Amino acid sequence: MRWQGRRGSSNVEDRRGARGGGNKAIGGGIGIILIIIVALLGGDPSQILGATDILGPGSDQAYEATQEEQELAEFVSVVLADTEVVWNQIFEEAGLGDYDEPGLVLYSGYVDSACGTAGASTGPFYCPGDNKVYIDLSFYEELRTKFKAPGDFAMAYVIAHEVGHHVQNQLGILQQVQDLRTQLSEADYNAYQVRLELQADYLAGVWANHVKGMGYLEEGDLQEAMNAASAVGDDRIQMQSRGYVVPDSFTHGTSEQRQRWFYKGFESGDLSNGDTFNTNDL
Repeated sequence: MRWQGRRGSSNVEDRRGARGGGNKAIGGGIGIILIIIVALLGGDPSQILGATDILGPGSDQAYEATQEEQELAEFVSVVLADTEVVWNQIFEEAGLGDYDEPGLVLYSGYVDSACGTAGASTGPFYCPGDNKVYIDLSFYEELRTKFKAPGDFAMAYVIAHEVGHHVQNQLGILQQVQDLRTQLSEADYNAYQVRLELQADYLAGVWANHVKGMGYLEEGDLQEAMNAASAVGDDRIQMQSRGYVVPDSFTHGTSEQRQRWFYKGFESGDLSNGDTFNTNDL
């Protein structure tokens, strides 16, 4: 991706080196939403629930980023700026009103959000309580080594996916799904979560389509994103961790589904074609 020398976002908050303050319990609807969507790429929600037991009083310490980390932080800022340009344009053209740009928080180890305290093991996540995306940059190495999905556009896909959750939140979709939690069985509710995540993948693809139109994509970028989408499929993650899969427990979709919906968004570039909730063809 051609990103060097381009504008970064002013909505990035750097909390690296600041420890999350303990004794912040997750409660109410916001906590439920976080547990639903925080674990992109197979994160463990128990890490969130247990974080308040691990942390003591909040404290700050000097944080020295490596050159690689600092470059990655700049890259993340540019990607966020690109999402701002794209979604402002799409919202305006679709007559959806103003696009409320999300913030992005860089952290290391643990972080406090309006959704509670989360650890890096949960992976990047979006918190609807404060409209912010949270990411520990060490995830980039995990994406490259554990998930075998290297490349800058693989990371861009992850960010765009989380921003997709923000778009869903602004459109009221997250709340609609959350409201179903007490009405459905666990398996049926998981099926709605899958549709939610696949739609966020579609929205990430829509963003990638517009970025391509701006001339920022390089050869191999699309394949990097497709590899990342495949790597985080529920079936692949469960097979690697358990040696078998449990489809009723899927919450994000299979590798094939995640690739297909991302690519569908990439081909279309149109917000209106991403209704994953009213289709039999997931």
